[in-house]
Amino acid sequence: MGGDPWGMAVGVRSGAAAGRQGGLAPRRRRGDAPFPEMDCLRARLRSSVLVQAEQRAAALGTGADRVLIAAGALSEEDYVLALSEALGVAFEPLDGVSRAMCLADDASLIAAAAHGMVPIAIDDRPCMVVAPRGVAAREITRLVREDPARAAQFRFTTSERFNRFVLRCAGSALASRASNELKQTRPRFSAAPPHRFGPFIPLATISAIALVAVLFAPAAALFVTEVALAVLFLAWLGLRLIGAAVPRTASAPLPETPAAVLPIYTIIAALYREAASVDALLASLERLDYPREKLDVIVAVEADDRETRAALAARKHRIPITVIPVPTGGPRTKPRALNVALPFARGAYTVIYDAEDRPDRDQLRRALQAFDAAGGDLACVQARLCIDNTADSWLVRLFTAEYAGQFDVFLPGLAGLRLPLPLGGSSNHFRTEVLRAAGAWDAYNVTEDADLGMRLARLGYRMDVIDSTTYEEAPARLGPWLRQRTRWFKGWMVTWRVHMRQPIRLLHELGLAGFLSFQLMVGGNVLAALVHPLFIAGLIYLLAGGAPMWRGDGAAIATLAALYGASAVIIGYLTSAFLGWLGLYRRGLLGTSWVLLMTPLHWPLLSLAAWRALFQFVIAPHTWEKTEHGLAKSSRQAANTTRALLQLERHLSEPKNSGKLPVLGEDTGRARRAWPPARTAA
Repeated sequence: MGGDPWGMAVGVRSGAAAGRQGGLAPRRRRGDAPFPEMDCLRARLRSSVLVQAEQRAAALGTGADRVLIAAGALSEEDYVLALSEALGVAFEPLDGVSRAMCLADDASLIAAAAHGMVPIAIDDRPCMVVAPRGVAAREITRLVREDPARAAQFRFTTSERFNRFVLRCAGSALASRASNELKQTRPRFSAAPPHRFGPFIPLATISAIALVAVLFAPAAALFVTEVALAVLFLAWLGLRLIGAAVPRTASAPLPETPAAVLPIYTIIAALYREAASVDALLASLERLDYPREKLDVIVAVEADDRETRAALAARKHRIPITVIPVPTGGPRTKPRALNVALPFARGAYTVIYDAEDRPDRDQLRRALQAFDAAGGDLACVQARLCIDNTADSWLVRLFTAEYAGQFDVFLPGLAGLRLPLPLGGSSNHFRTEVLRAAGAWDAYNVTEDADLGMRLARLGYRMDVIDSTTYEEAPARLGPWLRQRTRWFKGWMVTWRVHMRQPIRLLHELGLAGFLSFQLMVGGNVLAALVHPLFIAGLIYLLAGGAPMWRGDGAAIATLAALYGASAVIIGYLTSAFLGWLGLYRRGLLGTSWVLLMTPLHWPLLSLAAWRALFQFVIAPHTWEKTEHGLAKSSRQAANTTRALLQLERHLSEPKNSGKLPVLGEDTGRARRAWPPARTAA
């Protein structure tokens, strides 16, 4: 067999990578047809459809076949079969290819998931199985036409069949890597068992000393404890106020970025028991202002979640969707599912969304704007999360104020100070290469987002917050709210334990400011909730006029200690209310600010969740308590859309506006050619 299939594969793979990174298609040679990948369809589709596809492919810098497939003009399998027939390249369904026939080891096979090429041996003759992506079909067409003998060196398949093959042959290795890669490659960052409680030894020692002090000098011990906790609590509040005081920076207008230089953008959503949310999630992704040919949407679903997988299969998608069944195994957590999906990511950038997320249409472009304006040390940008079902209950209204204070006030301030960010659970946009190099997510941490933010900071990267919103659904009932908050508090405990294994090293890697902010953001967040009952007890002590158990100087010391605790409670309530009010003000939701009067009720609930989390931290640190979605009764976004449509209807009904149609739809204001064309046979 003439030629070198491996060398040619490198060339094809390089061409595909150019499309994946957003570069223009490889320069064609003199005399080449500009879109040879379309020749196999010229007798099957109308010339007008082919011309539109070629024009769009030229504008996007991708293969014209990708345009037709993304538009739904034909299926990927129909195209690959037509290409195989035209070039004399065999179509390989891969169903009959055994693991022994694959010439790649498990690690190489898993890596092949991103670029769609793997060597196999058929009758002891090696060949390259290719699922054409980007401009790969164009490059292979040119190679085969230069030398028809090369057709025997390739076999074509579809992305879906290729992914099934990877999961069938390397599924066990992929599942093991998703659970344990961080533990194996960066053990100091992993929360995987066996657990190391080194950071808690000093705390246990301090607690033992405090217990002895309470037995022999109870009033003095109470005073020292109250003052120490109050100082830490007030420092935590002070950091939040400092973040709020950082001046806001106006977001720059989005540049007119040529579509050809836009990179492939991967979207990963990990779903579990979310059949009711599938349609709304995918509808929101379909509305994103980004070329569908350059969207790489991956939905990771637990293999035994038949309902969600059935909902995905039943829905007609307007953008290509890759569904990855997550092999069974432990721990069953969202970060493990994300780790299973990540090897299939083809994009230069990757964003994570949850089932209930509704991102702004321009969010991907906003993220790229931030990455392009920053240096290579910017690893991740966080979109602002906002609660959408605010009207469902008083608990959701409190959630709305809390999120507004966190994502519209506090986190942007921290980013402005170049301090480590505890990332939110969704709408994190990463440089894919950096995410992989950092070890991705810790499958054993139930707040994988905050943990990953700290790890990236320790590795020398920084994070930022972009002026784009993702709307989410919050639990409206106490039970689901309590379970969700328990998981968050437990994850922060795990995160603190992991990163405090080597405090001196942590100080060196984060710097003094970063080290202190970590203690206050992660440790202080938990501590504030845990000690709140003690402060409340001090307040009750003062209101009761002092308990009769103290005598002489002890009574004065106890009163002073209670005063410190009560002051911390009052200052804490006022600070939280202020941050919530400021966030609501920036969101234009001051009509909801009355709920901040319920802050004294909110804090005891947070304390209950923290103590419940402490119990779970000891007995079940990796258990993931699922939050159900799709239960919202109201939607502020839907209400705003309805009002806008009513205003449009009134506008059109006025005689003076007859025949004057306002331009609707595109946030960018750019006119776009209708696509896809009608599916038409020749």
